This record gives sequence, C-alpha cells and structure tokens, in this order.
Amino acid sequence: MTVASDLAAWALGLRRDGLPDEVVAATRRHVLDGLGTAVAAARRGAAEPALSVAAGLGGPPQATLLGRGLKISAPAAALATGTLVHALDFDDTHAGGLVHATAVVLPALLAVGEEVGAAPDEALVAAVVGFEAVCRIAGAAPHAFHGRGVHATMACGVFSSALVSARLMGLDEVTTIDALGIAGSSAGGLLEFLATGSSTKQLHPGLASHAGILAARLAAAGADGPASVLEGERGLYAALAGGRADPALVTADLGARWETTHITLKPYPACQLMHAALDAGRQVLPVDPAAIAEVAVEVHPDSAAIVCTPDKTDPRTAYDAKFSLPWSLAALLIDGEVTADTYAPESLARPAVRALAARVRVTEVPDPRVAADAPSRVAVTLADGRTLAGHVDRSAGAALDAKLAGNVGGPAAAAALAAAVDALDLPSLITVADRLARRDA
Repeated sequence: MTVASDLAAWALGLRRDGLPDEVVAATRRHVLDGLGTAVAAARRGAAEPALSVAAGLGGPPQATLLGRGLKISAPAAALATGTLVHALDFDDTHAGGLVHATAVVLPALLAVGEEVGAAPDEALVAAVVGFEAVCRIAGAAPHAFHGRGVHATMACGVFSSALVSARLMGLDEVTTIDALGIAGSSAGGLLEFLATGSSTKQLHPGLASHAGILAARLAAAGADGPASVLEGERGLYAALAGGRADPALVTADLGARWETTHITLKPYPACQLMHAALDAGRQVLPVDPAAIAEVAVEVHPDSAAIVCTPDKTDPRTAYDAKFSLPWSLAALLIDGEVTADTYAPESLARPAVRALAARVRVTEVPDPRVAADAPSRVAVTLADGRTLAGHVDRSAGAALDAKLAGNVGGPAAAAALAAAVDALDLPSLITVADRLARRDA
C-alpha cells in the first residue's frame, strides 16, 4: 500500500452521512468565500489573461467561464476559476500546510461537477475530499515547499484537483491512483516572483486545477502513474520538499481528524505570513502617522524570509506590496485598514507609505508553531517617546458576512450567493456566481 492508494480508497469510500456537521458547515463556508474572492477578482479585471486564454482554448461546452457567460471545456474553465479565486490573494489558507485550499478545490468542483451533473450531496463530498487532500499533503511537510522556493498550493493542489475530478467522474480506485500518479508530474509553482514582483503566483491554482482534471482524464483513458508519487524516492516530497516530510501524516486519522475545519478566512488581500502582524498593528489604532518615529515588529523567521526581505520597503508592483510586511503595515497605520484598494496603483505610489515603511524594523522571533500560525508583536514609538503596542497569539482570520458582501457587491448579492451555496445545487450556484462576476454587474 502507498499513501496515494490509501488516500484514493478513503476518498472514493466517503459518504455524505459520514461527514460531521462542522465539516459540512466549513465546506460551505469556504466554497462561499472562494466564490466571493473569484467574483471580486473578476469585477476588478484582476485575472484577464487567464480568462482570455481560457476563452480562446474553448472546447466542448462543458463548464461555465465565470463572468463571461460562456461554456467551454472543463479544464479550460478550471484554469480561469483557479486564477480568479487566487488573483487578489484574498482566498483562504490552511496554516499547517500554508496552502490556499479552496483555490485548488473549487475550480475542479465547479468545472467537472457541471460537466457530469453532480448532485448536491456528491458535490459536497467531493469538496471535502479535495480539502482534506490538499491540506494533508501540504501539512505533512510544513514550510518545506516554501523553504525550497516552491508554492505549496500548486505543488499539492494538482493532487486535490485530480482527486476531486476522479470522485466526480466516478473513477475506480486503481484509476484514481493512476490519476494521482500522473498529477504529480505537474506539481510545481516557483516562488521566483518574489524577486521581481511579477504576478505568476496568481496563475498557480488555475494551472494546478487544469492539470488535475487532465490527470484524471488521462487515467480514465488508460494512462498510468506511479502509486508512490508522494513518498517515493523521486516523488513529491523528495523532489520538491527536500525530503522534509512525514508522509504518514497524509492519511493519519482520516475520517476522525478533519483538516477542513482548520482552514481560515483571510481578512486582508495579502500574504498570510503577515496577517498576525497586521492584526497586532490594528491594536494600536488610531495613531497619527506624522507622530510615528519607528515601528518595531516581531515575526517568525520563516515569515521574515518571504515578507520582510530588504527590498520590501519599496514595492515595485501590487503583488510585490502584497508580500511586503513593512509596506502593508505602514499602509495600515496610515489608512486604518488594508483592503483591495490598498494595493491599487495610485495607493502604491504614495510617498508617505514608503517613508513609514522605511522606519519599520523587523526582529525574527523563533516559535515552534508554523509561520502562518505564529504570534506577532508590533510596537509603535512616537516622537514624544511614548510606545503603543499590540500583540496577537495568531492571526484571527475574518468574519465571512462582511467580507462576502464587500466582495460581491452588497448584502443582497451576498445573500443570493449564500442561498445557492447552502443548497450546493451547482447549476444555480454557477448561474449566480457568473452573473455577479460580470464587470457591469
């Protein structure tokens, strides 16, 4: 037996009546949040290259291209949806694996689910299968992918997308194992964008979703793949995580411990590794920015390596700023909030934010917890010598209602989308999301 074979057997055997209420509630919550972030990105035009390419790929009318009202092939639709969900970096995170779970579950769920006409209960189970898979595969190697310059969301998301597809397509266990084995050859997602401020990371969930669906289709057509794709000598963990993994954790306590309930909603459209610091910064508000002499912030070393490097005080692009703790914290102290508008071009150009960012001093404080679940402290020293301090034990996450309304155009739109998600009737859900995602909505 291998990890992939155990995971496939569990995924195909899971039934609706085996899901605890809290898992069902969490699944609906994250599907709803993911649709909200996709709608917000579509309305802002944040994923136009992916949508244009998906439309150009076309294909048989199997799945909806959100925001365009077109039916295209399921893999092409998933490419677009995955990019939309992640485009604003506002989608949920599983701290243990540092993965954006919904971004690599929802696209295959919608595309393949629409293609095969999945019933609500089957859609629900497929979503849980995907959430558990990506969180567990990534969580078995905490920060190991990022430490090697690899985006865990894409590296692990190809497997969740393949598993969701296999479940919805009704593949048998042997074929599903082959799908996982094939998907592993598409695992990747380089973090080199951190050096340039480019936005390639937006594409990773879409590419993973597209690859996962293709892997399931290839397996169904007779292609095979290595069952040892995760733990093997040349498998995922050895090749992309430097062997720093405990593969047994992927399937440990399956059906008893539910990682789906540990996914959290993002309150800020920026890298999760700075969220605890932003939460701590909120505790010192309001503050007169002109009176700030210096800002000291404590962060986990793994976070500092990604969001606190020396070049981060002067971001070149919106994506650069989303991975800059000094700049984002400065914007919070000046504006009193961090929203999607914080990273608009006119906001990035503000000299006052850059000047305050240059006065942010970072101290790395080791913590046994993973970086995305670690504490942070912010101390603001004023010109008169007083110090204002904030501290959080971990990022608090976000309340869904207000976030959703802001993302989709108000409470009425949020209520319509929530009602569709609550029923998990995919045709109705997709119709509402497609309408809300249109830029003239």
